[in-house]
Amino acid sequence: MMDFIVSHYNYWIYIVLMMIGFYGMMGKRNLVKKLIGMNIFQTAIILYYVSIGCKKGATVPIIPEEAHGVIHHINPFNYINPLPHVLMLTAIVVGIATTGVALALIILIHRQYGTLEENEILEIRKND
Repeated sequence: MMDFIVSHYNYWIYIVLMMIGFYGMMGKRNLVKKLIGMNIFQTAIILYYVSIGCKKGATVPIIPEEAHGVIHHINPFNYINPLPHVLMLTAIVVGIATTGVALALIILIHRQYGTLEENEILEIRKND
């Protein structure tokens, strides 16, 4: 059991990062801290997917030109699946766009209410 835990240390790091991000999103009242928590959570997920797309001793899935006549002898287990990496590249771009929009909204909220604390904003909205 201990060998399993030690050999998968990267997954435990991702779980810790996810929990830190989740705590930042749910446990904090400041909107900027919530956004930072969301970014930490997203980064942990991206790291997880990139790590499951890697294999020791594998190479990129490009078949050498001299092997085109003997395709049936190529072992697919010797190649890395590029799909998780490509999907996470897209997730990074979406995450940056989401962060940019969230920061713009946070600026507007601060201009409107003069604070970024969630409970103060709700109190102001309740009194209006």
